[in-house]
Amino acid sequence: MTDRPNMPGALKPAASLSRELDSENRESASLGPSLKEPRTAAPLAPGLYLVATPIGNLGDITLRALDVLRGADRIACEDTRHTQKLLNHFQIATPTLSCHEHNEHQRTEELISALKSGGRIALVSDAGTPGISDPGGRMVKAAIAAGVPVIPIPGANAALSALVASGLSAAAFQFLGFLPEKAGARRTRLEALVREQLEEPRTLIFYEAPHRIEEALADLEAVWGPELRVVLARELTKLHEEFLRGTVAEVRHELAGRERIRGEITLLIEAPARSAQPPEEQARKREALSARLARLQSESGIDEKEALKRLARELGKSKSELYRELQRERAQRR
Repeated sequence: MTDRPNMPGALKPAASLSRELDSENRESASLGPSLKEPRTAAPLAPGLYLVATPIGNLGDITLRALDVLRGADRIACEDTRHTQKLLNHFQIATPTLSCHEHNEHQRTEELISALKSGGRIALVSDAGTPGISDPGGRMVKAAIAAGVPVIPIPGANAALSALVASGLSAAAFQFLGFLPEKAGARRTRLEALVREQLEEPRTLIFYEAPHRIEEALADLEAVWGPELRVVLARELTKLHEEFLRGTVAEVRHELAGRERIRGEITLLIEAPARSAQPPEEQARKREALSARLARLQSESGIDEKEALKRLARELGKSKSELYRELQRERAQRR
């Protein structure tokens, strides 16, 4: 691969870039009064506003986001207590109500009714952009179905912030949210990603919890090998922001020496191109589904139904989906 970014051989935590702000109590030092004081703005048009909020450093709020939060009739929050801290900091008195994964269905009906009557609703998550691994998707679909305008208010996002500072290629990337919590499901998901490799390399982006990151890295090493290039971004935009760049084996070694791992984590991996795989692996993936089933039946002494079940599990697909693929393959040969 000729366009691989230059990555340091020795694993070193990134400098904090002389950051003077922390996530909760140090942002206001650099925020001029112009951000806190209401600006003269035209009244908001009716609609659902998807407002991105800071992922740590309150200084990352945009002027437009502040205008929308001040001008909305109500702010729908993932956690009203969390959002209230942001509103208090910027002296915003707009009423809030909760809208999270446990009540989103009920809240959606209530808020869509208000929006259809000309309401102006701002939707926020605890941090970052609503709908990106956070509640909001149901509300957006319902608003579109009801003919209500949906207006994105861009801002902070952990996945993109990590990507542009990672040193990995941003030419082709895929955001995949959180990996499965259970070990078996996580390994199955990663193995499926290996089988989905493209002709060109790409960067895969995940979110991961600090108490699961070491297990996730161990699975990455088992599936892709110890030389897989990874970047771990921790506590983005906060005082203790850190990037660990290197092979998966190097990053695992670094974390193993720490007493405790804290903070929100974004994990990026440099998924190699399919052409980088050994020829025998490429040949195995090109093998017809019917041939793979027949071989599995012969080797294990099982019927087609059981072979289909095992292969579906191996490929990370449902049995019915694989059966439909098999039927299409057989139909093409007739």
